[in-house]
Amino acid sequence: MLELLYALPLLVKAAILGVVEGLTEFLPISSTGHLILAGSLLGFAGEKEKMFSVAIQTGAMLAVIWYFRVRILATIAGIARERRAQRFAANVIIAFIPAAVLGVLFASYIKAWLFKPVPVAIAFIVGGLVILWVESRQRRGLARPRIHDIDSLGAADAVRLGVAQAFALIPGTSRSGATIIGGMLFGLSRQVATEFSFFLAIPTLIGAGVYDSWKYRHLLGAGDLPLFAVGLVFAFFSALACVHWLIRYVATHDFVPFAWYRIAFGLLVLGTAASGLVEWVG
Repeated sequence: MLELLYALPLLVKAAILGVVEGLTEFLPISSTGHLILAGSLLGFAGEKEKMFSVAIQTGAMLAVIWYFRVRILATIAGIARERRAQRFAANVIIAFIPAAVLGVLFASYIKAWLFKPVPVAIAFIVGGLVILWVESRQRRGLARPRIHDIDSLGAADAVRLGVAQAFALIPGTSRSGATIIGGMLFGLSRQVATEFSFFLAIPTLIGAGVYDSWKYRHLLGAGDLPLFAVGLVFAFFSALACVHWLIRYVATHDFVPFAWYRIAFGLLVLGTAASGLVEWVG
């Protein structure tokens, strides 16, 4: 089975990874973690492959821009004179800063030590347990939302959300999951936390893509363009479908199913790694 996966053409692997990125970027299950695991199974591992996984996140970011284009254009148009637009833009920038700073400082260390299947599996399990804990607090009424409108967020809320997102530098944690679950802990409604995580993804994914593309530019050649283009296109369309679905899901559902998925998937990876059933490449 693994030999067949390894033998797949590179463009097919790029398409598969693009779909994995798009479907997992905005769910609380970690796109980076899934890309590391999928890349390991496909024999798609190495410095260039790690860069590819970051670069195709741009496709998911473009899906968010397209889906929320009306709000984004309204914010840009009103940034010079409307207090609402200024506050919204400022909150996104403030929340972006913690992960940006820590990412630049520790990116090399994180990629060297944590971009591996077993650490990712452990982060999957820990993140799943955190989601179960937060959802349990919600059900018992121990954490009632105080913010039900994204325009009611203040600078202090943005700082807290930025710190929460920074935990997602650990692969397997989930950027959207850290932001959403952190937001719920800090008093945001599920819908507001989810919506803000979409907007926060825009500078975060742009920043990560630009930083990695520049840092590892020596690894790239003209022959890599089709590979990246395929990954971006598949990431865009799968992410667009996922965003459309998730907006409706959070209106009436919680994140408990995702928590159990994370725990089961993490245990599966640890079990297959320990038994030698799957030789995970990291």
